[in-house]
Amino acid sequence: MRALELADALGAAHASVGVVAPGGGPPVTHGDALRVYAWASVTKLCTALAVLVAVEEGSVRLDDAAGPPGSTVRHLLAHASGLGPSDPVRPLCGPGERRIYSNAGFEVLASVVSRSSDVPFEEYLDAAVLGPLAMSGTHLEGSPAAGAVGPLEDLLALGRELLEPRLVSAETLRAATSVAFPGLAGVLPGFGRQEPCDWGLGVEIRGRKSPHWTGARNSPETFGHFGQSGTFLWVDPGARVACALLTDRPFGPWAAEAWPRLSDAVLAGAS
Repeated sequence: MRALELADALGAAHASVGVVAPGGGPPVTHGDALRVYAWASVTKLCTALAVLVAVEEGSVRLDDAAGPPGSTVRHLLAHASGLGPSDPVRPLCGPGERRIYSNAGFEVLASVVSRSSDVPFEEYLDAAVLGPLAMSGTHLEGSPAAGAVGPLEDLLALGRELLEPRLVSAETLRAATSVAFPGLAGVLPGFGRQEPCDWGLGVEIRGRKSPHWTGARNSPETFGHFGQSGTFLWVDPGARVACALLTDRPFGPWAAEAWPRLSDAVLAGAS
C-alpha cells in the first residue's frame, strides 16, 4: 500500500506503520515491524482490554466502586471519574460531570485488577492480553497508563483483536467502543476543548470532534488512542481497517497535520 510510504516524510528518525483488515490475512507494513518503540498512551488500549477481560471473568464489574467517592470502574475507563491527570486521590470534580483525561485513573484501574486477581498487574496483562495475542515483543516498563514498549507487529495484533475480538465477546467490545456518559465536554490532549468529548471504555471515539488526529475519511465510529511518543492505533469499524503507527518523534504540531493526511491516504487505498 503506497499510502504507508507517507511515514517516510514524518521527520522521525524511525517510523513503522501498518494496516490490518479482518479475516486473518497478514498485515501490510512499511518500515521495521520488529523495531521496539515506546507506545506512551497507546498503552491504555492494552490496559483497558485487560480490564474488560477481568470483567468477563467476573473478578471485576464495571459498576464496582473504584477511585474517588461515587466513581466506578466504568467512570475510570471513560475518563469521567473526576480525577485529574496525575493525582489518584483528590478529584477535580464529581464523577460523570466532565471528561478529564487521567493517567492516574488508569493506574487506579490496574490496582483494582491486581487486587481482584491477586497477581501484579504486569502479570495479569501478560496472561490476559499479551500472551493470548502472541504479543511477545511487548512488555510494560512503567505505568499501566503509558509504559508499554513493543514493535509494530504486536500493535497490529492488538488492532486485529479490536476488529475481530477473541479475548472478549463482540457484545463487550461493542459496549466498550460506544460512547460512555454521553454529552460530557472535555479537552482532547493536543487538540483542545471538545463538546462533546466522546470516549468509550478505554478508547477515544472520534465522533464529531474537530480538530482530530484521525482523517476526514474516518467514520465517526472510529476509535483508538494516540501517544505522546508519536504513536497511534485507530480502528474504523465502517471501513473494517485498523492502522497503527510507531515513531521516535515526540507528538507535536507535525503530528496534528501529518496523521490525518496519512489516515486519509490509508482509507483511500483500502476502499
